[in-house]
Amino acid sequence: MTDGWNARSAPPPAAGQGPSPWWSDALADPWRDPYAPAHVVVPTARESTGPAPEAVVDPDAPRRSLAPVLLICLVTALLAGGLGGTLGFVFAVRGGLANGTGSQLGSAGQDAPAAANRAPESNAGIVKKVLPSVVTVRVTGAIGSGFIVSDDGYVITNDHVVEGADDKTMSVSFSDGSTAAAKLVGRDPESDIAVIKVAKSNVTPVALGDSDAIAVGDPVFAFGSPLALVNTVTSGIVSALDRTIQAGDPGGTTRYYAAIQTDAAVNQGNSGGPLVNAAGQVVGVNSVIRSVSGTETEAGNIGLAFAIPINQAKRIAGDIIDHGKARRTVIGAEVATGTNTGGGARLRSVDPAGPAGAAGLKAGDVVTKLDNHPLEDGTDLIALVRKYAPGAVVPVEYRRGTKTQSASVTLAADSN
Repeated sequence: MTDGWNARSAPPPAAGQGPSPWWSDALADPWRDPYAPAHVVVPTARESTGPAPEAVVDPDAPRRSLAPVLLICLVTALLAGGLGGTLGFVFAVRGGLANGTGSQLGSAGQDAPAAANRAPESNAGIVKKVLPSVVTVRVTGAIGSGFIVSDDGYVITNDHVVEGADDKTMSVSFSDGSTAAAKLVGRDPESDIAVIKVAKSNVTPVALGDSDAIAVGDPVFAFGSPLALVNTVTSGIVSALDRTIQAGDPGGTTRYYAAIQTDAAVNQGNSGGPLVNAAGQVVGVNSVIRSVSGTETEAGNIGLAFAIPINQAKRIAGDIIDHGKARRTVIGAEVATGTNTGGGARLRSVDPAGPAGAAGLKAGDVVTKLDNHPLEDGTDLIALVRKYAPGAVVPVEYRRGTKTQSASVTLAADSN
């Protein structure tokens, strides 16, 4: 076989002989004529006119079994079906379908709703515990809040909630929708605390906490009826402690607070409702809000709300229940308010027989700290003094001229 580079023609037949039978019909066949040029021609698609040859299958070759493929398909289908059924059941239960009437889903009420199974220490658990003790106070169309503090139906609320109320115009409603008549037991305008009593048996009192034990950053809940939306609960933290506030309507009683500040949403109607800690205990009475609005009717929550510490409110409420009026704690001195003293409360006059006089303070002294709390002006001193019970002994730091001195003052109750 050659590629044609040395091609030569076939030899002529010998004399007396005809054409060779081997070459007569294949003169150009390279496989028979070793002297013919060789080349391979591949036919194009156009040159191919016949059908494509069928593939040759070896009849003796082993055939592949379909059993593994069928087994894999069967297992996959079973797994997909099981997973789909499980997910469908889970979603149905979460969607509330598990309490249907079908026997396969269980009888109604067999499984309590998830909301009823919250842990007691959870937010929902705290709300469930406190809400039955919170009441909505209605006075001639106005709405405030309050909370039950005893088994016999005593309720603490704000004085400004019951202002102008009488036994015929006041009622309360409970979280379950029931209502009851209420009567005024007593009020203390200067502390903004009042006590009413509801005409209902089997009431649930709240648990009272210790407002001296709370700290800035503690979580709290505000309960009440803001803007007439009864049974409302909001949450936040303690933003500040002993925030001194001077409040009251022009021409009316001036109220002083050494308040708990919180960023829980509080609006009109929350007044008198409880501020509750994470243990479900009342630590304050919601009383005052700050607003950018210039009028009280347009005031709204901006994250600045203030509550009377429960230790103070409990003491005043006890005085009202036991004696018909509250004792006001005093230091026995008259202070200047709204003046720039360079920090501190200037004493304009001092009762020599009063607590401040007995401790050695004199008119003109500037009290700079009360119980280690810095004072800016006279409002701070009044508000902080009223936080304490009569008979409490508090350290005082004051400035006389250029000299700083200290003393211990035993606070007293006002004689009025």
